[in-house]
Amino acid sequence: MTTAVATADKDRLLGDILRKMGRVLVAFSGGVDSTFLLKRAQQELGDQVVAVIAASETFPSREFDAAVRLAESMNFRLVQTEIKEFDNPAFVANNPDRCYHCKTGLFSHLQAMAQELGYPFVLDGTNKDDLGDYRPGLQAKNEQHVRSALLEAGLTKEEIRGLSKELGLPTWDKPSFACLSSRIPYGSKIERWKIDQLDVGEAFLHNLGFYQVRVRHHDKLARIEVLPEELSKVLEHREEIYERFRTLGFAYVTLDLQGYRTGSMNEVLSGKGASYGA
Repeated sequence: MTTAVATADKDRLLGDILRKMGRVLVAFSGGVDSTFLLKRAQQELGDQVVAVIAASETFPSREFDAAVRLAESMNFRLVQTEIKEFDNPAFVANNPDRCYHCKTGLFSHLQAMAQELGYPFVLDGTNKDDLGDYRPGLQAKNEQHVRSALLEAGLTKEEIRGLSKELGLPTWDKPSFACLSSRIPYGSKIERWKIDQLDVGEAFLHNLGFYQVRVRHHDKLARIEVLPEELSKVLEHREEIYERFRTLGFAYVTLDLQGYRTGSMNEVLSGKGASYGA
């Protein structure tokens, strides 16, 4: 638990970091971190900030559209671009370094855009809590010389949510989200039909009112993760969930009794999970 004074100090440090950069391009997804970073950059640098959002083949179109609407409602200068992950065989192979290849493609693309548009710095929304999990994308970020101002200021996810609430940002309590490829066990090829299954399945669960959802793809088996306090709610909707997932092509539909947690597909890398990718 952090104190309000410590958080305020970090926020002031963030302002100092941004002002020293002078002119920045922010990788924007519409999530908690990138929205807060973009807002603070706008406060400190005014019109010397541009947000870039990339349409991705593994990111739901509903999330992309919502992010665009958010940027427009907040008067952010927004540039849209597109990333083709399926063109990269190293990404499709889905080895444990998948995220490295994905982020290398994204950040090199953003750096080229920044150079063309005249922005000396590219920023992403990495925060202090992101250092606690296996994240090969951080190596790609460093190699591509992308700055993480939130991390440099020492801000945690909890602090970013609190500061976002103070700023009146609608994303302050938005659930965490990651690309749909992160739902597929390492070694299992990333394929469009799997991404489509996951997209529709998670949207269905969100429409039932679940706050934080992950559907993990184990071939014919779907493993559903929700917050521990919502486990019983899954059983209340057991029949309709089962029937919907069966129509998506899953033969088995299971509930993870441990509940939602970030990086559950990484547990096999540390020996915590089952051999097929818990």
